[in-house]
This record gives sequence, C-alpha cells and structure tokens, in this order.
Amino acid sequence: MTEKVIDAAALAAFKEILLRKRAEILAVSTGTRPLPASADVNSRQGDLADQASGNNEVHIQLKLKQTDAKILQAIEEALVRLEKGTFGICRDCGEPIALARLEAIPWTRVCISCKEKQNA
Repeated sequence: MTEKVIDAAALAAFKEILLRKRAEILAVSTGTRPLPASADVNSRQGDLADQASGNNEVHIQLKLKQTDAKILQAIEEALVRLEKGTFGICRDCGEPIALARLEAIPWTRVCISCKEKQNA
C-alpha cells in the first residue's frame, strides 16, 4: 500500500511522541543501577521474609528493564518506519492501523485485528 494514511502534521506529532518516550526510557535506564548491591545473597540482612522481599524487588526491576528494552526497540523501529513512509501500516496484513491505536501505542507494528489473532 503506497497511499498516505496519515497526514504530515500527524506524522510529525507521532515522531515527537516517539522521541519523547525514547528519551524518557533512556533517562530512566541510565539513571538507575543495573542491580542493587543487596542482590548478593551473602550480604543480606534480616529474616527470610525480608530476603524474599528483596529478591522480589530485584526480579521486578529486571522485568521492568526488559520491558523498557522491548519498548525502546519498538520505538526505534517506528522511527525507521516514519522515515521510510510505512508508519501506520500493519506489518502483517498491510492495512492502515487505526488512528486510535496509534495514539494509544504509537510504536505498534500491527493493527488490532492482527494483534488479536496473535493473542488467540
């Protein structure tokens, strides 16, 4: 599909949103330590509940970093699609992605129909 789905002003707005989100993720990821020093089991203080809570916190931080990394990659890919002129086109079916979906998740690669098929 070669026709323009989104006008130039909307594309510029999406680019700004993507760049802002990328900067936000990078600021958070560079502002935190990879793992707290308390991750070392031998240095833990407190009872088993305290230690379990510490382990849980480390696990949550790792999951958040992984999620941020996936979103960051998707943002980078969306910026490339903006440059190539394919932003807003579903990767799977080639149809336009609904504007409401792009507004909610501007780095999305697929339309809602294809996303539902993936989750089925």
